[in-house]
Amino acid sequence: MPHFSRRAVLALGAASLLSACSATIPPLPAATSNRPESLTRDEILSAINATRKANGAPPWTYNPRLETAALSQARLMARQDKLSHDLGVTLRQRVTEAGYLGAVGENVAKGYKTLPDVIGGWLESQGHRNTLLSSKFTEFGLAVARTSSGKLYWAMIAGGSFDAWRVYE
Repeated sequence: MPHFSRRAVLALGAASLLSACSATIPPLPAATSNRPESLTRDEILSAINATRKANGAPPWTYNPRLETAALSQARLMARQDKLSHDLGVTLRQRVTEAGYLGAVGENVAKGYKTLPDVIGGWLESQGHRNTLLSSKFTEFGLAVARTSSGKLYWAMIAGGSFDAWRVYE
């Protein structure tokens, strides 16, 4: 059996931890549009689920009600040219108005020009990464909107059962 120094073992351990934390974003299919507003639900679902799979998370389904709530938020951010989860309408208000009553989490972003770029940004932010890769959520909706000057705002809302969040004693 080979003998490894303590320093070598620590270095290997650190390298494996860093590689486990790296953002894994598979390439989008060739047919994917470069114009975010032209992305189809199938392209969005494929990109999100490819990212989830590459990071060891189960696939989600696409939910049009969550997309409606995400579009409401993306448009609100674009209209005000401000990145925020709450611009006078809370996440719970938006999803309830869209007819969604489950547990939800939200990722927002601005300035990213493509879906792979925004997914990469979310993977680099621990809170956004946790939402994007959560096994407690089972479905999502995603939308993008532009300001009058062309800046992009993104919103993704993940949803699922409240039961997944219950803590049993």
